[in-house]
Amino acid sequence: MAHTLLLVDDEQKVLDFVEPYLKGEGYVVVTAKTGLDALRLAKEHKPELAILDWMLPEMSGIDVCRELRRETAMGIIMVTARTDETDKIVGLEMGADDYLTKPFSLRELHARIRAVLRRMEGAGGDKERILQRGELSISESQCRVWKQGEELTLTPTELKLLLTLAAKPGIVYSRLQLLQAALAEDLLNDERTVDAHISRIRKKIEADPSSPVYIQTVYGFGYRFGGGASS
Repeated sequence: MAHTLLLVDDEQKVLDFVEPYLKGEGYVVVTAKTGLDALRLAKEHKPELAILDWMLPEMSGIDVCRELRRETAMGIIMVTARTDETDKIVGLEMGADDYLTKPFSLRELHARIRAVLRRMEGAGGDKERILQRGELSISESQCRVWKQGEELTLTPTELKLLLTLAAKPGIVYSRLQLLQAALAEDLLNDERTVDAHISRIRKKIEADPSSPVYIQTVYGFGYRFGGGASS
């Protein structure tokens, strides 16, 4: 199945330059000229990747990038005439996967698109599977977690623990098993470390950490991911 791309630029000549080329390469291309249209079309068409101009009417490309990142794990390539390194850093910190400076060649753009799509694909060439667990969406390859579309901030260790549990809802893991799966070897003798990490994760993902739905304690054994939260 062809990948769907969202091409966003307020200059019609840029759209006329890029869109036919990408279609010729086999992509389905949806175009927008404003930030608000880009957000609307992203929800409607669910593209795998957005090519997003920095300078847009109504709202900037950076603001669009930030909004997309709150709701989706799509690839994002920022395109701009800005050459300052600080601008590049800002774009990447807002969630962009890559950054392309105008003017650019169509071959370079295509190479960047393919590179981002490859990073999003899992083994065997299949699109990355986002774990959906109740209100949580978990992306292992991007190391990111969302709850009801809002991104949560987890440390790498917290993310590894959450992924280990969420991958197999209902399976009980001992503290030692979780240590071996998620933590450094020099911590393997301190199983209480898991309890501290689980407590912090619950504060971030649970509506009521004192009565957890997702990460449940199995007294005398360890922890499991609530089977009722899986989907």
